[in-house]
Amino acid sequence: MGRGWRLKTVAGLGIALAAFAIAAGAQSVGTQTSMAVATSASSTQTNPAGSVCQLTTATVTVTPGSGTTIPSGTVTIEDGVTSPVALGSQTVNASGQTSFTFALASGSHSLVAVYGGSGAFSSSSSVSQAVSVTSQCSGTPYAISVSSLQPSSTLTAGETGTATVTVTPLPGYVQGLGSTPGFITLSCSSLPELSSCVFSPAEVEILPGQFEAVTSNLSLQTQAARSAKTRPPAASRRRNGPLVFALLLPGLLGIGGLAWRVRGQFWTGRLMLLALLGLVTVLGTTGCNPLYRYHHDGPPVNVPTPSGTYKIFVTAQSTNGVSADLNSTTLTFTVQ
Repeated sequence: MGRGWRLKTVAGLGIALAAFAIAAGAQSVGTQTSMAVATSASSTQTNPAGSVCQLTTATVTVTPGSGTTIPSGTVTIEDGVTSPVALGSQTVNASGQTSFTFALASGSHSLVAVYGGSGAFSSSSSVSQAVSVTSQCSGTPYAISVSSLQPSSTLTAGETGTATVTVTPLPGYVQGLGSTPGFITLSCSSLPELSSCVFSPAEVEILPGQFEAVTSNLSLQTQAARSAKTRPPAASRRRNGPLVFALLLPGLLGIGGLAWRVRGQFWTGRLMLLALLGLVTVLGTTGCNPLYRYHHDGPPVNVPTPSGTYKIFVTAQSTNGVSADLNSTTLTFTVQ
């Protein structure tokens, strides 16, 4: 009895150790994290006019040390060596990549991408990269940039173009948020006639401690011409005909009969004929009624968005309840 119990105990321990070894092996798939950093300039038009904000873009790629399965999980960008500050975190896509955009303060920075690991993949970090920002824009809480219209910057009247609007908070704006998020509203102005723009979302959110940029999709809609009027169906044009005649015809005949009956009375007969003439005239004016024209001629012809090259302003605006901050950039496109 005791021997059997000892054998079962040993077997159980062996199974547990084997399971632990398998689990440890499953968690031991190494990863490699690489980061490419580039700095570009984003020109702005307001607050202050003509200022240039330096934007830093970090593209991170996480690859497995062995095998072909792409790692999943979250990447965090940290700034600093001794006391690193987390600038932002994002989830990698199906290719194991993600991209960050920052408006770093003037000075020297040391950026590191840290992959936190997920499932069978262990964590890893990239080699630190030095970034120098020489003259970051000031006087504005955030930078705004917009990509070119897609699929083309030249639209035929009636087509819709899309662009990506990027709002990048500056360190001072993020630090001023404290523990509450900030909301920035997007709008566009100086649009050509018969066109419109829609943002999705129309209001972007900056969370406390969030230094990376946020994006919104801009949809620019133009209007096409319609060469011919669409005549309503005959049934809709005639649907009131029998009722109108049923009401008006007896009235006309009655007035005419009264005029004939009192034909011997000079003034009364004249008044009856004058009333008949006035009624016929009023009925004729119904042809000028907009609803009458719509039912009989159809809606008016659409006028297209005028052709030409346009420069519109894309503006980001926020407020703290006392004062408002805004920043703008331009988008140029052509309508043909």
